[in-house]
Amino acid sequence: MSDRFRITLAQLNPTLGALEANAAQARAAWQAGREAGAGLVALTEMYITGYQVQDLIRKRAFVEDAIAAIEQLAKDCADGPALAVGGPWLEGEQLYNAYHICQGGKVTARLLKHNLPNDEVFDEVRLYTAGPLSGPVRIGPLRIGMPICEDAWHPDVAEAQAESGAQVLLVPNGSPYHRGKHDERLSPMVARVVETGLPLIYLNMWGGQDDQVFDGGSFALNPGGALAMQLPVFADSVTHLDLEETAEGWRIIPGEITPRPDDWELDYHAMVTGLRDYLGKSGFSKVVLGLSGGVDSALVAAIAADALGPDHVHCVMLPSEYTSRESLEDAAGVATRLGCKLDELPISAPRAAVTETLAPLFEGMKPDLTEENIQSRLRGVLLMALSNKLGEMLLTTGNKSEVAVGYATIYGDMAGGYNPIKDLYKTRVFETCRWRNRVWRDWMHAPAGEVIPPRVIDKPPSAELRADQKDEDSLPPYEVLDTILEALVDDDASVVDFEARGYDPEIVRKVEHLIYISEYKRHQAAPGVRLSKRAFWLDRRYPIVNRWRDAR
Repeated sequence: MSDRFRITLAQLNPTLGALEANAAQARAAWQAGREAGAGLVALTEMYITGYQVQDLIRKRAFVEDAIAAIEQLAKDCADGPALAVGGPWLEGEQLYNAYHICQGGKVTARLLKHNLPNDEVFDEVRLYTAGPLSGPVRIGPLRIGMPICEDAWHPDVAEAQAESGAQVLLVPNGSPYHRGKHDERLSPMVARVVETGLPLIYLNMWGGQDDQVFDGGSFALNPGGALAMQLPVFADSVTHLDLEETAEGWRIIPGEITPRPDDWELDYHAMVTGLRDYLGKSGFSKVVLGLSGGVDSALVAAIAADALGPDHVHCVMLPSEYTSRESLEDAAGVATRLGCKLDELPISAPRAAVTETLAPLFEGMKPDLTEENIQSRLRGVLLMALSNKLGEMLLTTGNKSEVAVGYATIYGDMAGGYNPIKDLYKTRVFETCRWRNRVWRDWMHAPAGEVIPPRVIDKPPSAELRADQKDEDSLPPYEVLDTILEALVDDDASVVDFEARGYDPEIVRKVEHLIYISEYKRHQAAPGVRLSKRAFWLDRRYPIVNRWRDAR
């Protein structure tokens, strides 16, 4: 009779810094594995601390507490399967990203991450020491190689483990989501399988941490690259995976393959998860936002209602004399369809008071952008007052197009604690609204159906800060603007690259100039969900003071 070995994969959502709570989740997963007859229960990279830890990992007391939590886990999980859990490790003054193997009441092995990522959102070279190439760990009848996350994106660690006798590869990950990330993961994992001839298990965490969202979606591959198992995205999963020894070596017995959603659903689920976890892990349960009758705030309201439930979303309409009757109706329509509370706070009286107060100093000057921004800032003052008094986190609603060119008022509509659509260009905002009107999933807490009235999506966007104002008075049409922004921001293109595409170089230079002069606003903006590989924050780090312009 051939040998079999069961691994319990714990795709879970840790909370950064919540060592005891994370350990409790690990113990529950270990108990489930024990009851299922597993020989190993595996958790993800840096699981005990949560991920990414950033400079918190430089606090020695935090690292020591994390190591102590792992050692206590080992004692708690002594009588049963081995437990593999990610966490830091100290050797003298050297700090490592490690994977700890617990057996028989103690930590019996530690594998140290060898390849440290230092691109996109990762800064591990400045935080950790690169560990040596390591061999496999024997657990029961199996010799298991364990390349930690980035280690599996390069051939050296898996190759060394295979040459040292590994019979299967288990890859613990903290791999954050961006659009198209699954294909980027799958390709190098298939390469490792082809190079080593070994089955591979890719175990990823899920959940939101500040701007980053981890999507789970763990999978397993047999030699040849055949998909043997795929777990759901954005969900807890404690799954028992069986391996069987054959004449050709150990093979994964095929399990459930959960279909992957398309990019529209993945983006939306990421925004819902990022917002829900940012609030829940920060201690908030309710939000407040300004609902203008426009498409951006409507989408944010829908995301918030799907994340928290409509009863936890407080919408506020703050009209001025420039607010159209249609906007009032559209804001009411969004709130009603979602089932959210809607209050109205007119800003005419406070605006008149501010105008009167400033009149002596503004005497002889024509009204301009200053007066428009006063309206936005008054709205920010009122919304922040509600946030403070009611304990509801204020959400901001600026899309990536506006954030990129500074078409937003600092200390006004940029005021708030979180922005779920911060990395969503305006053209994608429109399409995401249409997608949400067509699609409902059981993880959404708001009603199914057309929750965003079509008129909200189809009408010309306007800030309504002056009579007959339209966004296109100040900006190119969003179809043009977003194409330029995707090239300049996401692809680091040069102005000259647009000439062959038929774009007016003066428009491109204007957009480039707006991007650069708005950097100071982005440094003070609320965090928001990362959806692309070039989100504003850790992916794209530019100086605030910058006099260079592309003049070619």
